[in-house]
Amino acid sequence: MAVVEKTAEQTANTSLPCIEQPEGNRSLSMNDRIFMAHRGGKIRVAGKFQIENSDTLALAYTPGVGRVCQAVATDPALAYRLTGKGNSVAVVTDGSAVLGLGNVGPHAALPVMEGKAMLFRQLAGIDAWPICLDTQDPDEIVRTVTALAPSFGGIHLEDISSPRCFEVERRLQETLDIPVMHDDQHGTAAVVLAALLNALKVTGRRLDQVTIVVNGLGAAGIACCQLLLAAGAVSLRGCDKQGLVLTGRPQVLRRSRELFPDSIRYNRPVGTLREALRDAHVFIGVSAGNVLAPDDLKLMAHDPIVFALANPDPELPPELGHRHCRIYATGRSDYPNQINNLLAFPGMFRGVLDARATTFNEPMHLAVASALADLVPARSLSEHCIIPSVFDPQVVPAVANAVSQAARDTGVARCGLR
Repeated sequence: MAVVEKTAEQTANTSLPCIEQPEGNRSLSMNDRIFMAHRGGKIRVAGKFQIENSDTLALAYTPGVGRVCQAVATDPALAYRLTGKGNSVAVVTDGSAVLGLGNVGPHAALPVMEGKAMLFRQLAGIDAWPICLDTQDPDEIVRTVTALAPSFGGIHLEDISSPRCFEVERRLQETLDIPVMHDDQHGTAAVVLAALLNALKVTGRRLDQVTIVVNGLGAAGIACCQLLLAAGAVSLRGCDKQGLVLTGRPQVLRRSRELFPDSIRYNRPVGTLREALRDAHVFIGVSAGNVLAPDDLKLMAHDPIVFALANPDPELPPELGHRHCRIYATGRSDYPNQINNLLAFPGMFRGVLDARATTFNEPMHLAVASALADLVPARSLSEHCIIPSVFDPQVVPAVANAVSQAARDTGVARCGLR
């Protein structure tokens, strides 16, 4: 492999090595601000008090810790009170679907998982631990996470590709007595539903009055379909690379929504994406960049709503989206209406940990969407403001309270709020 010539900045500062790249590419400087922010990792473990003498050593470790071990051995539920279990989440990935990068493996996934752990701590006060598994076999993933579970109050699955993500989540939730959530599915779906509820208010329509096209039936797309149907959508069309592969009467789709991952006929389309768009009111894209053009929007009903969520390039470029749609949203932070699952997952886990819930369920996801939608007051609601900011300090408490209440209402909570 040829080493690309260093830039002047790299030559001036050689405290860290350059990353070699194939010939024809620029080398990456380990001294730019992004790499410097990641140097040595982004998280660390810190004790709640300092061990400064033999007295504090005896409290934190031997011999004092032995009494705590005996108490927990007698009553394992005491682990929630006498250890960090009740405020700890494992952020687990197999590195198979990382951001927009794809299957980059466990080592390359670690920076993302560390970032997720930072967000848990800063936004929701949760201790999160990145766990990157060197396997993409569902059996091994389930076996490993099950073995690790006693240390945690919840399992946050992240960046696991479809279709294995469905099996892994289902099996873990059936096996464990702590909540398990695949964020790419349910966090995304809850935020999409919240944004859509408010977008429909702006256009003067209801969920049961519109036709929705979801493009990209992977983990996020299927979860969006499932939650939209649960919320009352009556006309839903699902498309994938091959075309229109999910359609049917709303009652049938609603009853079978939990079986979507196994029942979608990906290789037997009944139409094209353009055909699916005809007279549709809403397009939700969780697919690939630039699959829509302005002419496609002319097929849609008046005042189209377009959520173009592919990253880094949306299904419809922003400059076209704002010109040709009544309401346009992306997953990007540099344009209005950012639909980001960061709005959901910190508060969702805060809520289940506070309630010591045994599982996540559909009523919780619906409650999250409703809580997020309600955070945008009527006076602020507009084409350019349909979802709160990820920096709104009300977001995590509102979501957490909604999830805790839903856990109690559905009988999966083991205690009240902290």
